[in-house]
Amino acid sequence: MSDARDDNTQDAVQAAQDDLHGVAQPLELIVDEHEEEVSENGRTVRRKGVYLLPNLITTGALFAGFYAVVAAMRGDFESAAVAIFFAMVFDGLDGRIARMTNTSSKFGAEYDSLADMVSFGVAPALVMFSWALGELGKFGWSAAFVYVACAALRLARFNTQIDTADKNFFTGLASPAAAAIIASTVWVCHDLGWVGEQLPLEVAVLVAILTAVTGLLMIANFPYYSFKNIDFRGRVPFVAMIVLILLISLVTLNPPSMFLLGFLAYAASGPVMQLQRWRRSRQDQA
Repeated sequence: MSDARDDNTQDAVQAAQDDLHGVAQPLELIVDEHEEEVSENGRTVRRKGVYLLPNLITTGALFAGFYAVVAAMRGDFESAAVAIFFAMVFDGLDGRIARMTNTSSKFGAEYDSLADMVSFGVAPALVMFSWALGELGKFGWSAAFVYVACAALRLARFNTQIDTADKNFFTGLASPAAAAIIASTVWVCHDLGWVGEQLPLEVAVLVAILTAVTGLLMIANFPYYSFKNIDFRGRVPFVAMIVLILLISLVTLNPPSMFLLGFLAYAASGPVMQLQRWRRSRQDQA
């Protein structure tokens, strides 16, 4: 009886696969099937298709970045800033889930990089431009372009050095952290009522400089701690949980301000760390 049931189940599975194959055949006339080389048991083989779960999360990050641009064009700057932070959450999840489920691929890495360019390169610059920089003329769009260009250079450099770079440190400010500075700045000023005609010219000039400097930090030769060696499954001292609870409490008091202060401090940590390295090297030479 069980053998007959197993045979029926296998037949149903085979029928479903045949149906999917029948649907896929006409689609292959329009879109070629993706193939890439992977290493299995020390051998290089070619596999068709892409992994669904990590690429679906990457698509969520891409959508959040696109939505930020649309929201900014409509004048909803608070939603635009929040959307960029959602893109950061998705971006932090896709790679970890791919490693946990053993679904990493070259396609996923390239797709993630292109999504990062939209969500953390183009989207923050356009949100900032729509909010404040558009009224500054050439100075405004030049500052926005500096940010976009530096984000592209940062991602290109990261992709070429990913196999040789120190996993514990980034070279230059990571693009999600740079986008968080831009998004939290817009969010804070929006809460203060600095939108449209209410935005002081001095503030617009200041945020234009901040946008350009943030972009330059992405390509600067400054080390930034990557937090990749934190073991979330390991044990920590009890006091660490108390500190974490206090930090969460501070963030809930005023999320945009706390995010801005936190990411500005992180952006400043790179130059400070580099100065410490230069000082140590001079002391060793002396």
